[in-house]
Amino acid sequence: MTSAGSGLPTWRFGEVTAVAAVPAAAGPALCRGVPTPHRPGDITKRGTFGSSGASQGGPAYGGRMARVLVVDDDSLVAEVVDRYLRHAGFDVDRAADGPAALRTAGACPPDLVVLDLMLPGIDGIEVFRRLTAHRPVPVIMLTARADEADRIAGLEVGADDYVTKPFSPRELTLRVRSVLRRAAESAAAPELGVLRAGVLVVDPAARTATRHGVPLGLTVREFDLLAFLLRRPGHAFTRVELLEQVWGWTYGDPSTVTVHIRRLREKIEDDPTAPRLLVTVWGVGYRYDAAPATG
Repeated sequence: MTSAGSGLPTWRFGEVTAVAAVPAAAGPALCRGVPTPHRPGDITKRGTFGSSGASQGGPAYGGRMARVLVVDDDSLVAEVVDRYLRHAGFDVDRAADGPAALRTAGACPPDLVVLDLMLPGIDGIEVFRRLTAHRPVPVIMLTARADEADRIAGLEVGADDYVTKPFSPRELTLRVRSVLRRAAESAAAPELGVLRAGVLVVDPAARTATRHGVPLGLTVREFDLLAFLLRRPGHAFTRVELLEQVWGWTYGDPSTVTVHIRRLREKIEDDPTAPRLLVTVWGVGYRYDAAPATG
């Protein structure tokens, strides 16, 4: 079966036996030399999905198409994801294991990574840590593990989203667009100015955050969540509201917010087990309580 107007099959992984019906795609995009790292704020929208899900042109970064690195040792999954993303207008690089992913990302810095959690050699969690050690990059974890603990593991290291196999390639493509759009919107907000709250200083334009002058080392989504709450001290938000406002999701697992709040507490609280800044509002969600400036 094919989706109307897209020419691409609508099957879900786990039901696939061949990719012969998938239209041929152009070969992998080439990086000549080591490009200057780009910023999510450089994005401009080249087009959008129509009602059928077919591409009307992909997002562009600084005059070029957004680059997605797909890392999966299952050649069938990688092939189909590659072709769907290309059909949606993205440039795509592929890697079948951790070392290849790190080499590819070093030569061709991606705007987003679709990363399988279970990889030979270096697992997805360690690949994520190495990929994001020097510059933030949005990551969608792709995994065959349905257990909640495995999903939480990916979120705890800072992944922006996760997709569990079997999954719809069209849904994954939409999630890629959503994560890239949120990264671009959060990076393009210099007019908000520097946020200061006690010992915390957050600069949305520079994408930096410090505590007592020491860099916090936040992931892309941790930074967005902290900046959002700092702008609204004393306001309690439900987890669903935070998913919509920070992640840009109209659906999703609320535990994503819980994990990110816990990670932020570990980085900004004196005692993460007794938080005084990011407090839980029982029966509602979370609130940032402004703290007096200290030395």
